[in-house]
Amino acid sequence: MYKLVAIDLDGTMLNQYGIVTDKTKAAIEKVQQKGIEVIIASGRPIDSIKTIAKEIKSEKYFISGNGAIIYDIANDEIIYKNTLKKQKVLEIVKICEENSIYYNIYTEKEIVAKSLQCNVLYYHKENAFKKEEEKTHINIVDNVYDYIANRDENIVKITICDSNQTIFNSIIRKLKEVEEIEILDVSHMSRKMIRQGTEEIPIEYFYTEISAKNVDKWNAIEFLREKMNIQKEEIIAIGDNINDKKMLENAGLGIAMGQSHPDIKQIANQVTAPNTEDGVAEALYKIL
Repeated sequence: MYKLVAIDLDGTMLNQYGIVTDKTKAAIEKVQQKGIEVIIASGRPIDSIKTIAKEIKSEKYFISGNGAIIYDIANDEIIYKNTLKKQKVLEIVKICEENSIYYNIYTEKEIVAKSLQCNVLYYHKENAFKKEEEKTHINIVDNVYDYIANRDENIVKITICDSNQTIFNSIIRKLKEVEEIEILDVSHMSRKMIRQGTEEIPIEYFYTEISAKNVDKWNAIEFLREKMNIQKEEIIAIGDNINDKKMLENAGLGIAMGQSHPDIKQIANQVTAPNTEDGVAEALYKIL
């Protein structure tokens, strides 16, 4: 019998508008009623995940920053972290600034950026449909280097984006020269939708995520597995992207979303419907 379900957010539990649908909430509730723990495993910062965890009535733990942080919801505290060193963050910021490429920094609590573009624009538009206490905190600053240099905060990851693949590939080559970091190998373009009045506008960009060495959602799940005395065969993982790959490979049951990259579908045990068609609900009802 399964005892734990770890579910990614963007592109998985959330639909194209960043919403957990009523159908998905109902499926998660039925799973929890069976005594199976449901946790969120996301790249988002803590406060952004907190509100969604509350929405789906997940009350024990969640994974933030792609595995950089495990948060104990009941005790309101971080119980595990593997975050970036400030020196490495400043080195990466300098490379991005010198090459005029867009980047943003995820701390425990907020996303720091110079402007609203790419993923930050998506979160900004998503915030328009949320209550103040449920919004993803976005901090737009003029000088990111100085802002980070003068603060002592846990930095969970850096996202780097560009709409031009040639420019993007060029910056990736430079970043690979930086030591003691993990660079997520994303080969496809991210596509998200935002609502502007009655219009639906796509946001498309190439991106990568940079974290500390050995940061991965599965490593975080392993920590929780031992803490909760659960076997890996008793774990279900559901995701759609390259940052979900290891947890889909290692869980007792790995489920890929219908719109996932072919490489992710190939390593999964099952493929469900896309996130635009309540794929998580479909997968959970099948398991039940």
